[in-house]
Formats: sequence, structure tokens, C-alpha cells
Amino acid sequence: MARMQLERQGYTTYLPMIKYRRKLRARTGEVVEPMFPRYLFIHLNTSTDNWGPIRSTLGVSKVVSFGMMPAKLPDNLISIIKQRCDDEGVIQLLERRVSIGDVVRIEEGPFLGYEGVFIARTGKERIVLLLDIVGNPARVEIPEKYVLF
Repeated sequence: MARMQLERQGYTTYLPMIKYRRKLRARTGEVVEPMFPRYLFIHLNTSTDNWGPIRSTLGVSKVVSFGMMPAKLPDNLISIIKQRCDDEGVIQLLERRVSIGDVVRIEEGPFLGYEGVFIARTGKERIVLLLDIVGNPARVEIPEKYVLF
């Protein structure tokens, strides 16, 4: 809502979006949502633009500022974020690379809630983890979809 209202007033806005996998009910699905929930970037020339109306725009709760001046990002930050976007303007976080030794969390199955150390990928959509079960390390092979990387 705030974005639409600000653009109607002539401001240039940017809302970076990300796509990632999240467990939804009993299944894992793809979710698209703002990269920075509740934040919207506005291009503003602080010496010539009037940023006063932004504060009273429907949907805006406050302007991030330091003293009386709105917070300013480094000039290239938005460019860097946009370079990571696909053709639809979304940053894909679906394919996170996991390396041997990374700690992962099990989100489904009989080991739900355990954290384990990634050891290997078996090639059958299954992975091998090293879990600490009752104080003893155990190698466990589970479906990759059970794990949150």
C-alpha cells in the first residue's frame, strides 16, 4: 500500500523481493516475499526533494532517519541488489550450496528438530548427515527434502 501511494506522489521506490523454500504445512514450497519486511527504499535527493509528505503517506509508519535527515544508503547498494535479481526482479535463494562440514537442521521425518553435520550427497535425492544421538555420533542417510540448509 505504501509503495503505491508513494509512487502516486511521484517518488521512485524499490522493494527487493526474494524467493526461497519454506516448509508450509506438511510440504516444502516456494515463497516470494520482501527481502526487508516492512522496509521500502525511496530515491530521494535530500537537497531538492521534499521528503516531508512521505511521513504522512498512507501505509508509511515512519522514515528511517538520523536526527532530522533521512538515512542515506551507499550509492551502489541498490545497484548491487538489482544485479542479483532475475528477469522478474526477484532474488532466487532456492539453490543454496551446502559444503561438507556445514551444520543443517532437519525439518521433517523421525529426526525432526535435530541438527547434523553434512557429510555427503548420495545422488538419489538423499544426503548423509552426522548426528549426535544420545552423545554418540551416528551417520544417517535421509531425504534431502527433510533438511533446511
